[in-house]
Amino acid sequence: MLKIGVLASGRGTNLQAIIDACNDGRINAKVECVISDNKNAFALERAKKHGIASYYVDASDRREHERRMDEILRSHDVELVIGAGYMRILSEWFIKQWNRKIINIHPALLPSFKGLNAQKQAVDYGVKIAGCTTHFMDELPDHGPIILQAAVVVKSNDDESTLAERILKVEHQLLPRTIDLYEQKRIVIEGRKVRILPGDSWKEKYSYPDVLYSEGY
Repeated sequence: MLKIGVLASGRGTNLQAIIDACNDGRINAKVECVISDNKNAFALERAKKHGIASYYVDASDRREHERRMDEILRSHDVELVIGAGYMRILSEWFIKQWNRKIINIHPALLPSFKGLNAQKQAVDYGVKIAGCTTHFMDELPDHGPIILQAAVVVKSNDDESTLAERILKVEHQLLPRTIDLYEQKRIVIEGRKVRILPGDSWKEKYSYPDVLYSEGY
């Protein structure tokens, strides 16, 4: 069973999606700990509700913050770190400690609309298609090798809130599936590209009819 550590700064809905997928057997994994830079993050409450070790780590000193996070993750024998709404840029030092073992989800079709407020960026730019991306984290924000993507139609009456809500539903599918592929050892990194080895598909089991999922989902 894959041991996961989750970094989260806010509500923790993607954390909840991971916990649910672990509990219902969709993925052979377990969330061992949840770490937040926000002492009021609801993600910490979700962790406590499910009996998962939860930690608030003050981020006023970046170096000490990351050192402490690394210490916590290793104390729980974590094998894969997930950025699930963690709103800080991680240093090159931390990324190297967890090289190819740290995955993030971003609410846009990377490389478009990096950074904060990606859904608002998409609406303001006037794109017709938006979506979400899971990727390995590297030294640059929202930059590492892409694992999975899913696309949703931007409706003419969408605003930031309605688009974000629709994308979030798909994030709750894409992130657990990405963890599932990692646990199955079906992810192969080849330079900037990720190849998904053949195996089962979630398209028939867990998909929405109006969403385009990338190969490997």
